[in-house]
Amino acid sequence: MEEAQEFERILKAAVDGARGSDPSEVWREVVARRVLRPSHPHGLHRLVFHSVYAEWDESIRGPPLYWFPSLYESMHTNLGRLMETNGPRLLGLSYKDPITSYSLFQKFSVQNLEVYWSMVLKELSVLFHRAPRCILDTTDKSKHGGTWLPGAVLNIAECCLLPVSYPRKHDNSLAVVWRDEGNDDSPVNRLTLKELREQVMMVANVLDATFSKGDAIAIDMPMTVYAVIIYLAIVLAGFVVVSIADSFAAKEIATRLRVSKAKGIFTQDFIVRGGRKFPLYSRVVEAAPHKVIVLPAIGKDVDVQLREQDLSWKDFLSHADHLPRLNNYSPVYQPIDAVTNILFSSGTTGDPKAIPWTQVSPIRSAADAWAQINIQVGDVFCWPTNLGWVMGPTVLYASFLTGAALALYHGSPLDRGFGKFVQDAGVTVLGTVPSLVKTWKNTGCMEGFDWTKIKSFASTGETSNVDDDLWLSSRAYYKPIIECCGGTELASSYIQGSVLQPQAFGTFSTAAMTTGFVILDENGVPYPDDQPCVGEVGLFPLIMGATDQLLNADHEEVYFKGMPMYKGMHLRRHGDIIKRTVGGYFVVQGRADDTMNLGGIKTSSVEIERVCDKADESVLESAAISTAPLNGGPELLVVFVVLKKGYNCEPNELKMKFSKAIQRNLNPLFKVNFVKIVPEFPRTASNKILRRVLRDQIKHELSVRSRI
Repeated sequence: MEEAQEFERILKAAVDGARGSDPSEVWREVVARRVLRPSHPHGLHRLVFHSVYAEWDESIRGPPLYWFPSLYESMHTNLGRLMETNGPRLLGLSYKDPITSYSLFQKFSVQNLEVYWSMVLKELSVLFHRAPRCILDTTDKSKHGGTWLPGAVLNIAECCLLPVSYPRKHDNSLAVVWRDEGNDDSPVNRLTLKELREQVMMVANVLDATFSKGDAIAIDMPMTVYAVIIYLAIVLAGFVVVSIADSFAAKEIATRLRVSKAKGIFTQDFIVRGGRKFPLYSRVVEAAPHKVIVLPAIGKDVDVQLREQDLSWKDFLSHADHLPRLNNYSPVYQPIDAVTNILFSSGTTGDPKAIPWTQVSPIRSAADAWAQINIQVGDVFCWPTNLGWVMGPTVLYASFLTGAALALYHGSPLDRGFGKFVQDAGVTVLGTVPSLVKTWKNTGCMEGFDWTKIKSFASTGETSNVDDDLWLSSRAYYKPIIECCGGTELASSYIQGSVLQPQAFGTFSTAAMTTGFVILDENGVPYPDDQPCVGEVGLFPLIMGATDQLLNADHEEVYFKGMPMYKGMHLRRHGDIIKRTVGGYFVVQGRADDTMNLGGIKTSSVEIERVCDKADESVLESAAISTAPLNGGPELLVVFVVLKKGYNCEPNELKMKFSKAIQRNLNPLFKVNFVKIVPEFPRTASNKILRRVLRDQIKHELSVRSRI
């Protein structure tokens, strides 16, 4: 009771101290005074936030804001510092400060690509062996995206490994920090830049003794410190990394090895998660006739019997024993457009798209992390992911090209061990996916850890849940969550949050720097830039780092065929339906093929799901699809539901609640036709819900009912 009374007193003082009664000013004051602490129950955080914004009308004022940049801090961000130095020269009297002038500077970067990139390249650890003739060459009209940094020669892995004066990286700078699952009370392991470089060069020497120059070499293992060393060594030595997620079945591994023409593969004997061992080598063997190099998940020796042509990690490294300068290696310098990494789309039907990354792609990844997430020298950057997905290489390059340290947890990010690692490693920037945050919040597994060193969070992969984001931000006294949405073929994001703009939960506040886009109506006509709307996004084609080829598909057909012209540019397809709100924030409404037509009105799965998730406390998550009745007529709305543990609900009861909530919040003409409760949703390996599978399932059930 005493604590509650003291809390009420501090809360009232904060409300009284706010300038006026504007809810955003009240919330700003509550956060500034640290009225709400990470140790307070989530219900209290939720109560205060929603009480402050109880009278807020999103249709007039846009989404409620939870984080506001300060002028002082904005000037010490990467982008803010760049703007303070160059803004008056580039924008003239229009320039005021990094916060006021952010949108103006973002538009300037789109219209003056060469000016922006010439500045940012100097901010990153990008060392050219031969400098480019220019930043961008648009003379080849067959290339919609232009030719970036023509004539440049470099090795992007070398850029990650060498000390430089700016950004400041010394031989003794911290490069990687990691911990193995189960060693939660042991000190974290650390590698300096010099130690990392020597390890990478040793592996590069052995690769030369094992493979032929230019070979594609796959990595199918968790993102451990060893996987990172192997990745950098492959690129340093002039080979090509083939990225394969460790969650794939043998058939999917085989497909990726076939498409990429890989000559060998690095893997582990097992994957260790939550104290359990899951076979990995056996899956790879089933898929790969190639040479397999096997690392032990635990200890120094592999715990499986290897085939004759395969090598243990220990035996592989022994091939370098005779070399006089084991930890020295001369990098293989290649043209800027040399392929260094083959990544794959999720591939829900047919062969997945094989997406080649050149040496430009990592520069784009690092530059957006530098500008939008504000990764700085001395930061500790952690994002549980895998080298098989775009975030793996992105986090790797974003750390090493900005002078930050990469933090890796060798185990499951779902358990307390991961949370303790974040605390003990002093993580300052933590990346997530929304389903991970949902698990942390619902299980309470992260309670009691000190995450207050975190200066910002980041999130990607699926649509964020407002309540989950509220929980996450509150772990570090309401630090911003920088939402990121893009793709493997873009090497980064096209919309993001920014530390120079106020942030609203579950939204994007800006196009990424140098990225332009329009939102298209049903006829392919762009909406005005300042108008709230919903439609398919059309990207401006000049995007540094974006693909101009696919290895197993027609790039022109996939990304440009059927897209309209806009101001002399052939727009690039991305496939997202996005909503621009009042106030200029963005919400991704799902993929273009996840839109539905309900009673002649187009809406998205995500929009329906947002409402259903909040309609009843028993709902863990929902997935909405529409299907045409067998005998014709308007599309039927079906909502699949996964319930929280311990809850039991009748489908018809949820159907009534969902319909009322949708009619109240979205459209009075919408109604839910069926609710189906399932234990889990079918997902791609990158965790996206396979609504197509759910749609096929409900079509089959309706067909069976019809026959009966």
